[in-house]
Amino acid sequence: MLRAAVNHYLDQETPLSVDASEHRRPDLRRQGAGTSPVRLPMAYVLPLRWHSDTGLTELTGYLRWLAARVEVLVVDGSAPALFARHAEAWRGLVRHLPPDPALRGANGKVLGVLTGVAAARREHVVIADDDIRYDEAGLLAAHRLLDRVDLVRPQNYFAPLPWHAWWDTGRTLLNRALGTDYPGTLAVRRSTFLGMGGYDPDVLFENLELIRTVRAYGGTEAAPAWLYVRRLPPDAAHFRGQRVRQAYDDLAQPARLLTALAVLPALAAAVAARRPGPLLGAAAGVVALAEVGRRRAGGGAVFPAATALAAPIWLLERGVCGWLAVGQRLLFGGVPYAGTRIRQAAHTVRALQKHLR
Repeated sequence: MLRAAVNHYLDQETPLSVDASEHRRPDLRRQGAGTSPVRLPMAYVLPLRWHSDTGLTELTGYLRWLAARVEVLVVDGSAPALFARHAEAWRGLVRHLPPDPALRGANGKVLGVLTGVAAARREHVVIADDDIRYDEAGLLAAHRLLDRVDLVRPQNYFAPLPWHAWWDTGRTLLNRALGTDYPGTLAVRRSTFLGMGGYDPDVLFENLELIRTVRAYGGTEAAPAWLYVRRLPPDAAHFRGQRVRQAYDDLAQPARLLTALAVLPALAAAVAARRPGPLLGAAAGVVALAEVGRRRAGGGAVFPAATALAAPIWLLERGVCGWLAVGQRLLFGGVPYAGTRIRQAAHTVRALQKHLR
C-alpha cells in the first residue's frame, strides 16, 4: 500500500519541499516485491518502557525483519523482570540496552532516545515508538532524504483502524490540510543530534521539542506528506487515557490552543441562539477541510474515505480536553506523566536558540 502511494507520486514528478528549497523525491522503485533485503547504513532507535509483554511476539517479529536491514538498538526502560525477558527474546538480534543512568529527566522516552542515538554506529538514525512499523520503501526514503537534510518527518497512518484510531485520524487529516502532522517517528543525522546536545528530557511533546531544537540549531527539515509509515493503534483504554495529555501538547502551540478553547464557547453560543444552521455548516466545513488533508499526496491510499467524518468529533473532543489541559496547568502545575508531572509542553524556537548560543 505504501509502496503504491509512493510510486504514484514518483511518477508525478512532484517536488519535495525541504525548507525553502525544492528537490526531487528519491527513486524507490528498485525496491520491488520479492527482492532480497537491502542492508542500509542506518540505525534504528526504539525507546521502550513496557509494563506488560502483551505485544512481545509481534514486536519480536518486526525487530527480526528490521535487523536484516538496519542496525537496531532497543533502549529498554522496563522493570528488571521484563528487561530480562526482552534480553532473552532479542539475544543476538538487536542491541538491547538500558537508558544511560547518568541521564536525568522526566520524559523516559527522551532518555531512551538520547541513549540510543549516542550509542548508534551510523550517521542516519530513525527514532521510532514501539507501535511504528516501517517497510523497506519507508526506510530507504528516510535514508536518502537524510543525505540532504538533518531531520525527516514521515506521515503515520493507522492500520488496522478500530473506532478510536478512526477518531484520532480526524486530527491527522486536519493537520495535513493545514500544514504537517506530528508522527510517532522521526529520522535524524546523528552528527546534528550530538552537535546540538540532544534535546530537553523534561518536556511532554518530545517530538515537537526535537523538531524545534533542530531548527534552532540551524538544521534543515523535510516533511514529505507522501512518506507513509504504518502505526499500530493503541487499545481503547490507552486511547481514552491519553486525551487530556495530548491536548496538553497544544500549550506549546498557542494558535492551536486558542482554536481549541474557542470550540465550546462557539458551540454554547449557537445552542443558546437556537441556530443549528451555523453548527451544521461549521461541521461540514471541518469535514471538507479534513478531506483536503486526506487526498493530499495520494493519502486516499492509506486513509479511508470515512475518516474525514471523524474530524468534527475530534475537534469537539479537543475543545473539551483543551480546557481540561489548561486546568491541569493552572491548578496542578502540569500534566501527570509516568508517576510525575510535566509542566512544559515544548520550548519555543527562540528560547532554544538562546539556550544553544
